[in-house]
Amino acid sequence: MNMPFYVPPEQVMKDRADYAQKGIARGRSLVAAEFSEGIVLCAENPSRNLRKISEIYDRIGFAGVGRYNEYDQLRIAGIRHADTKGYNYSRDDVDSQTLANQYAQMLGQIFTHEMKPLEVEILVAEVGFIADNDRLFHIRYDGSVTDEDDFVALGGDAEAILERLGTNSMKSANLQECIKTLVAALAGPDRELPPEQLEVAVIDRLDDGRCFRRIENGEIATLLG
Repeated sequence: MNMPFYVPPEQVMKDRADYAQKGIARGRSLVAAEFSEGIVLCAENPSRNLRKISEIYDRIGFAGVGRYNEYDQLRIAGIRHADTKGYNYSRDDVDSQTLANQYAQMLGQIFTHEMKPLEVEILVAEVGFIADNDRLFHIRYDGSVTDEDDFVALGGDAEAILERLGTNSMKSANLQECIKTLVAALAGPDRELPPEQLEVAVIDRLDDGRCFRRIENGEIATLLG
């Protein structure tokens, strides 16, 4: 009888992680930051139809990098979870931490048990009624979750983007200052990103109702000056 080919578990996990990281690195990056009036999400995205940034619920936004069809499935699952919970209980019971934990469990289960991991990184962002309650949850392909503060970058160029942003908080900046800083960090020193190459959205710190709004090309051009 032939013995099955043995591969150490740590090698299997490493191969899956390398596979997922290579897929994510092929896509364009995105960055999000807290500012004086809420949270800005900014992505390099030349497509007008395939969205990287979306609304999940009243005060919660979603962003993804990597393979589009995979993070879009996660976006839809998040919307269904939030709608069901808000309908069965209360809209106030829908929160980003629970949603991030759900995503972490899904991604961790797939990474550990399926042959192919999801080639995605996602962000769940929630704006609070006060700035101290803003949340940025970064969930990776293996299900690991990081509760970020001030700003976060996703994608293959994340380290370079974070290095350009430095350690300066934008919590006291206005919308224009924040978007200029994020676009410059995305582009780097050797190129410029025109409004047509950008997807930008804001989760405003409103008292009530839906807080998510997209910023269209014309307004982006005005804000970039």
